[in-house]
Amino acid sequence: MLSRSYTNLLDLASGNFPVMGREKERKRFPRVMTVPGSICELDDDQALSVASDNPSSIAGDRMIIVANQLPLKAKRRPDNKGWSFSWDEDSLLLRLKDGLPEDMEMQYVGSLCVDVDPIEQDDVANHLLEKFRCVPTFLPPNIVQKYYDGFCKKQLWPLFHYMLPFSADNGGRFDRSTWEAYVSANKIFSQKVIEVLNPEDDFVWIHDYHLMVLPTFLRRRFTRLKMGFFLHSPFPSSEIYRTLPVRVEILKALLNCDLIGFHTFDYARHFLSCCSRMMGLEYLSKRGYIGLEYYGRTVGIKIMPVGIHMGHVESMMKLADKEMKYEELKKQFEGKTVLLGVDDMDIFKGINLKILAMKNMLKQHPKWQGRAVLVQIVNPVRGKGIDLEQIQAEIQESCERINKEFGKPGYQPLVLIDRPVSISERMAYYRIAECVVVTAVRDGMNLTPYEYIVCRQGIPGGSDLNGPKKSMLVVSEFIGCSPSLSGAIRVNPWNIEATAEVMNEAMSMSDQEKELRHEKHYRYVSTHNVAYWARSFLQDMERTCADHFRKRSYGIGLGFGFRVVALDPNFRKLSVDDIVSAYTKARHRAILLDYDGTVMPQNSIIKTPSPEVVSILNRLCGDQNNLVFIVSGRGRDSLSRWFAPCKNLGLAAEHGYFLRWSQDQDWETCGQSSEFGWMELAEPVMKSYTEATDGSCIEKKESALVWQYGDADPDFGYSQAKEMLDHLESVLANEPVSVKRGQHIVEVKPQGVSKGSVVERIFTSMAEKGKQADFVLCIGDDRSDEDMFETICTAISRNILSYKSEVFACTVGQKPSKAKYYLDDTSEVINMLDSLADATDSPVTSEDEADNSP
Repeated sequence: MLSRSYTNLLDLASGNFPVMGREKERKRFPRVMTVPGSICELDDDQALSVASDNPSSIAGDRMIIVANQLPLKAKRRPDNKGWSFSWDEDSLLLRLKDGLPEDMEMQYVGSLCVDVDPIEQDDVANHLLEKFRCVPTFLPPNIVQKYYDGFCKKQLWPLFHYMLPFSADNGGRFDRSTWEAYVSANKIFSQKVIEVLNPEDDFVWIHDYHLMVLPTFLRRRFTRLKMGFFLHSPFPSSEIYRTLPVRVEILKALLNCDLIGFHTFDYARHFLSCCSRMMGLEYLSKRGYIGLEYYGRTVGIKIMPVGIHMGHVESMMKLADKEMKYEELKKQFEGKTVLLGVDDMDIFKGINLKILAMKNMLKQHPKWQGRAVLVQIVNPVRGKGIDLEQIQAEIQESCERINKEFGKPGYQPLVLIDRPVSISERMAYYRIAECVVVTAVRDGMNLTPYEYIVCRQGIPGGSDLNGPKKSMLVVSEFIGCSPSLSGAIRVNPWNIEATAEVMNEAMSMSDQEKELRHEKHYRYVSTHNVAYWARSFLQDMERTCADHFRKRSYGIGLGFGFRVVALDPNFRKLSVDDIVSAYTKARHRAILLDYDGTVMPQNSIIKTPSPEVVSILNRLCGDQNNLVFIVSGRGRDSLSRWFAPCKNLGLAAEHGYFLRWSQDQDWETCGQSSEFGWMELAEPVMKSYTEATDGSCIEKKESALVWQYGDADPDFGYSQAKEMLDHLESVLANEPVSVKRGQHIVEVKPQGVSKGSVVERIFTSMAEKGKQADFVLCIGDDRSDEDMFETICTAISRNILSYKSEVFACTVGQKPSKAKYYLDDTSEVINMLDSLADATDSPVTSEDEADNSP
C-alpha cells in the first residue's frame, strides 16, 4: 500500500499531492504504456474519479472559465462597509460568451483584483456567486506573493518571453519555494472548480500560464472531464523552455487537457518540439487537425489567434464622440502626421527601440521634422515586473533628449503619455493616428492593431469618416498578431535603422495603397473576432472529447506523473491463469513471438537471448502439440546464431522474407520477388540523407534497407525522414517494393512481405496437415506486429482458424493496438511464457518433429 502522508509543500512541488476527496483503499490496476518510458507508479480509484464506461454527453450546458483573475471590478463602498462589484467590460473573458451557444451557462473561477479581509470572504463569495456567477479564489498572502510575483512574473513570464536568468538580477534564479507556491495556488483553484463542477456535462476552459498545472489536479479527480487550455503568452523554443527545472512537470500537466490552444503555429510548434525532445512524443496531422498521441489519448493542438469584441470597441468610439475626445485631439494635432504607440510598461514591449527609431527617422528624413509626431501611450504596470524603474528612466531620458534636439515652439516630436488613459480616450487617439507602430521584442496576442483598424473604419453610420477608410500598421515580426496582419509592414524592432525607414515608408505611402491594406485588415478583424475564437475553440473541444469518450479511461501514476490511459473497451490485461487454462485444454497450439521489445528488452545493449529465454523456448518446443516461432525484423544469420540451441524453434527473419520451420530445415524465401536491383537505386538516396543527418545510419539487410535516425536531432530527423519517404517513393515508383516509415526508421522492402503474411502461412500449413490451431498466442510490441494481430483477427472468417480457437493477441507497451490483450513489459512476457512451459509435459517425438515442416 502506498503511503498517503503528504505533509508539506515540498511534497506538492515534487508532484506528490493527494487526491482531493475521501481517501479509500486503493486497488491496483495493471500498468500500461503507450510511449517509450517506464511506468513505475500506479494509482487509480474508480470511486473517486468519473470513469464511466458509458459515453458522456457532449451537449454540455455550462462552460466554466478558469483564469487568474475574474472579469470583475471591485471597490470599497463609500461607507467602507463591504464591497461594490461590477463587470469589467474590457475583459476578454467576459466576451467569450458571444461565441458560445445562447443556452450555455457561463461560470467564472478566479481571484479578485483586491484583497478581501478573511472575515468578509464568505459574504463576498456568496454575493459573487449569486449576482455574477463568479467563484472567487482567495489565496493566502504568503502564497500570492510567491505564486504571482515570484514564479509567474519572475520565472515563467520572462522565460516565455525569451529571457534567461543568466544572473540573479536578470529575471532571478529558480527558487523552489516559488514553485511550491505555484503548485499550492493551482491546487486552491482546483478546489474552487470542484465545488461547482458537474463533471458529466460541464466544459472547463483554463486560461494562461498562471494555471498550467491545474489540469493535473482536475484530471486526477475526474478522468472524463471535458477540459481545454489556452495560452495567451508566447511559448518559447525548446532551447529556452528546457532550461526550466520543472519543465517536464508542466508539460505533463498540460497534456492532461483534451485541447491545448496557442495563438500562432510558431508557439504550437515550439510546444510540440518540447514534447518530442523531452518526452519522446510525436504529433500527427489528420484532416487539418494536429494531435499528440499520449497514452491512448489524442490531445488536440489548436492554433487560433484571439480577436477583439467589435461591439465593445464601437461603443467606446461612440463614448469618445460624446466626450468630444476625438475633436479635441484632432485640433491639438492639426497639420501633423501622428504615429501612435500603445504599450504596457515592461521590458519586452520595445518602447525605447521605437523612440530611437523615431529619432533616426527624423534625422534621415528631415522633411518630417516639424510634421511627424510619435504619441506613445504607456499603460500602467500590472505587476512587479523586471527592471521597471530602469526602463522607465531610460524611456523618459530618450524622450527628453529627442524633444530637445528636434523640438521647437509648438512642436514636440515625442509625446509620452505615462498615466492611465481611458478606453474612450485611447479610441480617439486611434482615430487621429495615420499609423500605429508596435515594436515589441516578444509578445503574445497584441490586440492594439486590431482595435486601431476598427477605429479607423469609423462608427457605423457616423458622419466623420464617410470617405475612403485607410490605415497603416508597422508591427514587430515577434508578436502574435503579426502572421494574421498580412497587409502590415513587418519589422525587426532590434534593427533601429530599418524600423526608421519603415516608419517613413508608412507615412509616405499613397492613400490608395493605405485603403487597400485597411480593407484587407478590416475584413479579417471583423470576421475573426473574439466570438469566432470562442466558438471555434468549443467546437474543437467537443470533437476531441467525443473521440476520448469512445474509449475506457483509467487514471494512473502519482503527482505530476499522473496521466489518463484511454483503452478500447474490450482491451484488457492478459491473465496468466486464463491463458494457462486454455493452453492445457488445446490440442494444437501456435505460439508466435516478436524478439526485440518482447522477449528481449528494447533498450538492452546485449541483444543475445538470455539462458532463461532459451530454456523456456526449448521447453515450449518440446511439446509435440506446439509450433513455436520467433517472428522478427532481424536478419537470418543473427537469429540462427542466437537460437542455435533451440532445435525445434521456427524462425521468420526480416519481417518474414526468410522463414525456417526448424533447425534441420532450409531457409525459405517468402517474398514475391528475388530481384534486388532496386537497392542500387535506393541506397545512394539513403546515403545522401545519412551524410546530411548527424546521428543517422543505414542498416542493410538481405531483403531490405533501413534508414535509422533514432540518435539524430528529433525535429531534423523527422523532417528528413518525411522528405526521404517522398524521394524514395518517386525513385522506386516502378519497382516491386514498398516504402514505409516506422518508429525512427524509413524502410524499403519487397512488396507482400510482412509479419502478417508469416502468420497466414503458418496457420494455413497447420490447417492443411489437419492440425488447425485451436490455441494461438501472438505477442509483439512494434507497429510491424500490428500486421500479425490484424491477420489473426481475420483468420477465423477465412477458415484458417477454427471459430472455437482460443486466440490471445497481446501487445507489449504500445497503445492503442489491434490486439485485445496487453502485458506491461518483457519481464511479464517471460513470466507468462514460463508458466506455459511449466504446463508443458509431453516430450516431442521424431514423428511430430517431422510434422513441423511444411
